[in-house]
Amino acid sequence: MAFESFPQPHWLQEHKQENRGPVLLVVLMVIGLQFFIPKSLAIPHHKVFCFVEAMLLVLIVLIAPRKLGLPHIPQRTLTLVLNGFMMLSNAASAILLVGKIVDGSITSPTRLLWSGFSIWLSNIVIFSLWYWDFDRGGPSARAAATDSVPDFLFPQMTDPAYAAPGWFPRYSDYLYVSVTNASAFSPTDAMPLTKWAKLLMAIQSITSLVLVGLVVARAVNILH
Repeated sequence: MAFESFPQPHWLQEHKQENRGPVLLVVLMVIGLQFFIPKSLAIPHHKVFCFVEAMLLVLIVLIAPRKLGLPHIPQRTLTLVLNGFMMLSNAASAILLVGKIVDGSITSPTRLLWSGFSIWLSNIVIFSLWYWDFDRGGPSARAAATDSVPDFLFPQMTDPAYAAPGWFPRYSDYLYVSVTNASAFSPTDAMPLTKWAKLLMAIQSITSLVLVGLVVARAVNILH
């Protein structure tokens, strides 16, 4: 019995790797937010931690391959390490914030709302970077069309009529997935297909739900 051959999906195509400018901007934003987080909500020596993150970002830019779409293991490794550092710092701040909300030591609604929003916004960016870096092996692997099994199913992938010519998921698509997951606590645009994608989205939803719920409840209590 001969195996039936299936046509290649319209979204599985080689393309030039996307412009990483937006990614660099959001990473700088997260480093800035972590640098100015109140000391009581930061890990010890958090400014040194931010400096290390900034140096990792500079190194990533310097060793980036000149030819777009080519896999570069050192750059990818440093990118994952940088995102791991940012996630560790943000998770520590979130835990400290929850602890201070529970014990009632934060009495300023302005400080509470700003700190909560800063951690929540950083959380959105960090998870969007995980989605962008892992889906189908990362941006370089997607540019080379080496992996035909998607981790996220975007609307443009379900029907060619919804996709512009040459469409492929860019960082902005993953950022939108992260925003909706953090605000609606569930996928609304792209559906997670693999176990790791579902696990990451579940962790992000739970973290966001706890942060938003506790911060808003505490802020309302202070104001009244």
